[in-house]
Parts: sequence; C-alpha cells; structure tokens
Amino acid sequence: MIRVGVVGYGYWGPNVARSFAGQPTGQLAAISDLSGDRLAVASANHLGVVVTRDALELVKSPLVDAVAIAVPVSRHFELGMAALAAGKHVLMAKPLTATDAEAEALCAEADRRGLTLMVDHTFVYSGPVRKIQELTLKGDLGDLYYYDSVRVNLGLFQGDVNVLWDLAVHDLAILDFIVPDRPVSVSAIGMSHVAGGLEDQAYLTLLFDRPFLAHVHVNWLAPVKVRRTLVGGSKKMIVYDDVEPSEKVKVYDSGVTAQMPGKAENYDVFWNYRMGDVFSPRLSREEPLRAEAAHFLNCIAKGERPTTDGACGRRLVRILEAATTSMRSAGRQVELGR
Repeated sequence: MIRVGVVGYGYWGPNVARSFAGQPTGQLAAISDLSGDRLAVASANHLGVVVTRDALELVKSPLVDAVAIAVPVSRHFELGMAALAAGKHVLMAKPLTATDAEAEALCAEADRRGLTLMVDHTFVYSGPVRKIQELTLKGDLGDLYYYDSVRVNLGLFQGDVNVLWDLAVHDLAILDFIVPDRPVSVSAIGMSHVAGGLEDQAYLTLLFDRPFLAHVHVNWLAPVKVRRTLVGGSKKMIVYDDVEPSEKVKVYDSGVTAQMPGKAENYDVFWNYRMGDVFSPRLSREEPLRAEAAHFLNCIAKGERPTTDGACGRRLVRILEAATTSMRSAGRQVELGR
C-alpha cells in the first residue's frame, strides 16, 4: 500500500486528495495547508488523515511514500526537490516548474534517485483525449492539418503565472499526447487588462516541421466558459467540446480535395467537398483524476515511467518559456531547441 501525502488543500488539492482516497493500491495518509480553516475541512472530509500546516514536515514524514503537490507554481521547485531528497515519489500540479532550468534539475534528481516524477496533466487521462489519440494513431483522421482550441472563462486569476501557464498548458499537454511530432517554433501575443501586469488574454501558435499548425486561444476575461477544440485531418475532423455534458467528441467525415483537370498549363482548380456522416464514439466514463492517481501508483509499484512524466513536463515548460518571450517581444517567432 503506497501512502500519499497531499501538499495544498485550496482550489485543486481537495480533488487530488479525493482521487487517492479509496484507491486499491494507495492510501491518503496526510494533508498539508497553510490555512487552519482548510485543514479543518480536510480533517472533516478525510477522517484519520494526519494534517499539518508545515509542508516540509509532511514531505519528510516517514508516514508518506509519495507526495502530490498542489500549490502555486512558484513553490513547485522547492517542494519537489525537498520531496525527492526525502526519497518520495512526486506528482506535481501543472506546470511542472516556473523555468526550464528548474524542470531540468527536478528531472535529473528524480532519475538519479530512481523515483517517479509525474505531472498532473489531467486531460491526458480523460476519455475524450484518449479517444482522440486512438483515432489519430490509427490513422482515421489521415494526415493531421491543424489543432485549433479555445479555452476561456471568467477567472480564475493566478498570482504567479500568466494565462498561458494556467490554461494553454492544458492544450500543450493534449498536443504532446496526441501528436507524435514536436513543435519547432512558437509565437504568442497577449495583453494584461487588470492590475498586476500578468497577461490575462493570449493567442499562441505552434509550427512543426510538416504542414501542421496548432493554435490556442486562452482568456481569463470571457463572460462564458468555452472548452472547444477542433482537430482537422485529410480524412476526417474532430470537434471536442469538454463543456458538452454528453457526446463530448464528434467525428466528422468531412474534407476537401483539389483537382486540376485538363492540360498542365490549365490552372483552373476544382474543389470537391465531402460532407459525410457524423458520429460520436463511445468514451471511457472513468474520472480522469482517479485514473491519473491510479496510473501514478501503478508506475511507482512497477518502476515504469508515467505517460506525463518529468520529461513531458519539461517539454511543456520550455514551450511556455518561449511563448512568454515571444509574447513580450510583440509576437516574435521563437525557435524551440531539440
């Protein structure tokens, strides 16, 4: 039985704690938060679980084998390194760290100690995204053309990261999972409209070595919550609407082909549009966060690398760093190192 401690019981921490409670191979053993009120709630929700205001006390506790960290990004590196140094496996909230240098150090420390380092990219463990990856890898969509996403709502404003690091990271994780290629460059534009200076609206574009384009629009100042993604291919196209209560994924047998009849010097082009059937595939109904928690425990038990391991987390941090550089340079295209 793997004993898990959760650091942070604010917005996301309660969900993380609940995902580990009742796992057949894991046990929720301890919870830490700076707020006494939040610890009182934690104690009421999880009877018998040790609670403490001292995160480092939890991290070093002999009662804990693994630590799930759900605190602001600015504390990820400090607490992650402390946990690894104490011999604990780590599940880190997204994004992995605030800088690529910190991500590199965490990954190296985890590898050196033979410990599991995993990032909480919950969407990767959801039924819709798993189905999209399955369809993509099977070739049902044909050659991928584009990934176009809108991820907006009113808040939640973050105090230490901009909207790219808070919302666009979800799409970067999905892209990293469903597309085998890695982007070669990134550009982004964004603005801040409230006090504090952190960008609350942004548009991010990723270029690849082949004719595939990824575009993500994120915004903390939208009057409605929108979570809609389009994935286009040469054979079929997908609409993924995460706000939709049912039929979150719809596959369209639609497309267009160009024909140039007649002589070679005849440049008239005829467009053939295909508007075929639309179907909604069956999706797994397992709660993504519980599936992710089970995967984390399984990787610890078997010594396997998680799907969203430290290397994955570092790739996304590098993109976010480059995107922030681009955004603060009027959208200049920034090359991504291999």
